[in-house]
Amino acid sequence: MKITAVIPTINEERTIGSVIDGLKKIDDIEIIVVDTHSTDKTREIAESKGAIVINENNRGYGTAYKKGIENANGDIIVCLDGDNTYPTDIVKPLIDILIMDKVDFISCDRMALRTQHSYTSLHYVGNSVLNLTIRMLFKINLNDSQSGMWIFYSDFYKKMKNLSNGMSFSEDIKIEAIKLGKLIEIPIIYGMRITKPKLKTWHDGFQNLLHLFVKRVQN
Repeated sequence: MKITAVIPTINEERTIGSVIDGLKKIDDIEIIVVDTHSTDKTREIAESKGAIVINENNRGYGTAYKKGIENANGDIIVCLDGDNTYPTDIVKPLIDILIMDKVDFISCDRMALRTQHSYTSLHYVGNSVLNLTIRMLFKINLNDSQSGMWIFYSDFYKKMKNLSNGMSFSEDIKIEAIKLGKLIEIPIIYGMRITKPKLKTWHDGFQNLLHLFVKRVQN
């Protein structure tokens, strides 16, 4: 099966090269970088490493992923950030699990193996609140509803509806995956961020929480 990795970026020149190098250890992988107005050398570095770079004029976490996935040629899609916090060396084993265990969607769980250095208590509490809200509203149990590393079949993704254009895309795609098929979470060691975070903790946290209630009404 052909594999495509999709990476949304904005000003990740310090890390995007390492992420691409790690992914290229998988034979014949297609790597798509969806860049949203980087002002540094992110795009140039990605292109020099052999990635396909797509410029997305509209900002939004979900918007970037949607653009990348709709341009992907792979049967299996790997999604992760360009800041080198998610481990690329686990991608091939996860693909093997996806195929051999006959699951539709794998989400990486940062919570089980978290450390204070890589995942703060504030983020842990916020994630836990969102996990609890999803459990109450949708009867779905997730250890890490906000994880940004997933592996799934492209045909499975095409069945999903009402995916957010913003940060809520992360929780949306997992809720849809559980509704439509089989999702499993696998613990990973989440790395320390060396670039400026794009997440606005309080603003995005409340937006994601509000979005869950809106999504519940829509369903």
